[in-house]
Amino acid sequence: MKNKVQLITYVDRFGADALQDFGNLLTGELQGLFSGVHLLPFFYPFDGADTGFDPIDHTRVDERLGNWDDVLAISRHTNVIADLIVNHISSDSPQFQDYLTFGDESEHADLFVSFDGIFPEGATSKEILSIYSPRPRLPFSIKSFKDGSKRLLWTTFTPDQIDIDLETTAGREYLRNIMETFAASGISVLRLDAIGYAIKRRGASCFMLPETFDLIRQLSNDAHEFGMDVLVEVHSHYSKQIEVAKVADWVYDFALPPLILHSLFSRSSRAIKHWFSICPRNCISVLDTHDGIGMIDVAKDAQAPSLAGLLSQSAIARLVESIHLNSKGASRRATGEGKFNLDSYQVNCTFLDALGGMENDYLISRLIQFFAPGIPQVYYVGLLAGNNDMAEFKRTGSGRDVNRRRYDLSEIRRHLEKPVVAKLLDLIRFRNSHPAFDGEFVLGDCSDKELILRRENGPHWAEMYVNLASREFKLRCSRNGGQKVATGFDGIENLTAAGPAAK
Repeated sequence: MKNKVQLITYVDRFGADALQDFGNLLTGELQGLFSGVHLLPFFYPFDGADTGFDPIDHTRVDERLGNWDDVLAISRHTNVIADLIVNHISSDSPQFQDYLTFGDESEHADLFVSFDGIFPEGATSKEILSIYSPRPRLPFSIKSFKDGSKRLLWTTFTPDQIDIDLETTAGREYLRNIMETFAASGISVLRLDAIGYAIKRRGASCFMLPETFDLIRQLSNDAHEFGMDVLVEVHSHYSKQIEVAKVADWVYDFALPPLILHSLFSRSSRAIKHWFSICPRNCISVLDTHDGIGMIDVAKDAQAPSLAGLLSQSAIARLVESIHLNSKGASRRATGEGKFNLDSYQVNCTFLDALGGMENDYLISRLIQFFAPGIPQVYYVGLLAGNNDMAEFKRTGSGRDVNRRRYDLSEIRRHLEKPVVAKLLDLIRFRNSHPAFDGEFVLGDCSDKELILRRENGPHWAEMYVNLASREFKLRCSRNGGQKVATGFDGIENLTAAGPAAK
């Protein structure tokens, strides 16, 4: 992947009805801004119970959006990241429906994980309660077969998402078939979705086991055979991200969003500086995504509470409450176990609203993200400095929908003209164009009320300074043998322009 800013988006929620329209947007209004795009699930159906993360057919583009040729066309000018949904498949899939019809005689019988397959002699309550679950329910569902029998099957996320057994030939062939289709259609990066839950063992948490790391290695090898990189999606204790980074091409920095918010709210850089001193360098950084703002990534280990987090529990409680207050209670209403399809460790809110609508703080957050280790991704709602969509939340009852607003093309054009968005675009152009960002990340020496981040690449360098108490910031960079300086976001455009540099 190129070390330039990437976009995360749904096809149908960002000024487009189809992949062709979206491709035109990338080469039109967004020309030159993004070197890569994470296309959130566009498979059949893209609007299922879990907005495409419950595919009926993972190898089929939903015809309402287009076809694989349309994906290939986008890949000719932009790196495409697509989700390989590792853990499960829709209960409406032909494979599962065949299994319900023919039971053990089905050619797909080995594709699914049953309770009896993991606990052939039954399970104790201790064993069941030791299973780590992202949702406030047990990870099993009763399914009725055509012959009248019933079986308990593994369904980690919802009863409509049936877990796949990746330790069988059927499970591995299922994923390889998807990889082959992706590679033929120009996809360059596989995002391994929900892989942390893919391996089950009796008496274990069934989350991020040693065998899970073996699976990541194997899937990475398979992807490399097809000429694709692997990006691993796991929300967990920060130590797991560091471990995953050793065996995968790319891993997310999910700790960054809450740490930036904590730094701004507490006016202290201590926690984020510690993270920058140890975090993986082969990471993809985000502030916002289609999911909520994760807290588990900075918390103590839920499975081993003796492993401290990047923030204390009291600091996390203050952080969450600050988000709720800043969003005028919107995030509180959209977050929690009572909201459909939610992970209990995430707060649902746009990043701008989490900051109370403070546009300068929002731009400082993006500046920190762009200087942080790794490659930055910008979510489509964040690109337009969007607010919580409470009407959509009210309509669907799904808390995550507060940050999944639908924009038509005219709305996008209007938002692109907003001053805060124009300044963000200048930051993106600066991040994309300055050669320092292809070099090393350096954490500057400063007090805990300040943050200095620097990038160095031979004679090229760029440095940001922010005072977290006053919000004063300065951005300096090498240019034409001298340096250029910006002390306000209105001056960022000048950093990318040709012209004389200060000595």
